[in-house]
Amino acid sequence: MPLETFDHARRKASGIADKVTSREMPPWFADPRFGHFSNDPSLSTQDIGTVRAWAAAGAPAGDPRDAPPALHWAGGWNIPQPDVVLKMPAAINIPARGTVEYTYEIVHTGFTEDKWVQSSQVLPSSPEHVHHAVVYIRPPDSPWLRSAPIGVPFSASTLHDPKLVNDSHWTDSDMLLVYAPGSSPDNWPAGMAKMIPAGSDLVFQMHYTTNGKPAADQTSAGIIFAKQSPQQRVITLQLTNDSFVIPPGADDFPVKVHGTLPNDATLLSLFPHMHLRGRRFAYNIVHPDHTKETLLLVNYDFHWQLSYRLAEPRPLKAGTNLEAIGWFDNSSHNPHNPDPSKAVRWGDQTSDEMLVGFFDIAVPANIDKWHFFIRHPAPQQ
Repeated sequence: MPLETFDHARRKASGIADKVTSREMPPWFADPRFGHFSNDPSLSTQDIGTVRAWAAAGAPAGDPRDAPPALHWAGGWNIPQPDVVLKMPAAINIPARGTVEYTYEIVHTGFTEDKWVQSSQVLPSSPEHVHHAVVYIRPPDSPWLRSAPIGVPFSASTLHDPKLVNDSHWTDSDMLLVYAPGSSPDNWPAGMAKMIPAGSDLVFQMHYTTNGKPAADQTSAGIIFAKQSPQQRVITLQLTNDSFVIPPGADDFPVKVHGTLPNDATLLSLFPHMHLRGRRFAYNIVHPDHTKETLLLVNYDFHWQLSYRLAEPRPLKAGTNLEAIGWFDNSSHNPHNPDPSKAVRWGDQTSDEMLVGFFDIAVPANIDKWHFFIRHPAPQQ
């Protein structure tokens, strides 16, 4: 439903009151016992009371002199007007039914100098078909997908070189940003930014789902550059477990993955990703004495995949043991479960499952992702 004007809202006043009372809106799924997040939109008890009283009174209008200025819609962008927009050169045709392979398009940036990115947003032209999108940064010295076609869509099945097929399933390239339903643009604090090296390409990885209607999508990435060189570089990393089997009927099946930081870093935000059987997702620090410190616990909702931005960035030392754990509901009690009689494994499609714990870190500006993963021996005592 649109809620762009007062009349829109007044017609839905009762429903609005119900949704905020149940805390379904605004969408926020973090357990309040763990962590504090700068983008938490939760309403206070007083706020909810105000909305309920307004609806109960017949949704009266306020004084028009107190109304905020009319909104200016910026063509779908939720960031200020981008400095540059890089669009997939060719539209991708999406069928009405069936499954669609991960589809890629490589876009030349044309950047002749290194660019620091303060804000960025993925903007699909057919968002109702986009399960997720990842925009990768491919520096000019990267061999990844190097002989793949430029400026036209391709997928693993259209590639004939076994190395290219493998490249379509795995990369260590840095990410500009990740998009999923409900996600918001990246806006990095002052003094922090992502880097796109001169001569880089952007590789759009698009996962589409069909919904009974054919469509075409031509996704764009909008970029706002930092006004000055930052002191810290933002890198997106992930904890992934792709070797699990969720038994048929299991209603709370845990899947874990661990990783240790190779060097010092500052943790900025957390972005969990699962599919339709996802129930809960946690990020923990596992301390040397095996106790766990929970950074985030969410009641997962596939249709609102949010990034959780730490209110206070957390410095982490090299060797910090991070754990991501997801719980899956593969039972008939899960109304979104495609097939509760099926053992479920990792897979690309929505009917399969994933366990990916994306997280953003800040490191010194002169350290890229590959140098960050060079592990240095501990000093001799």
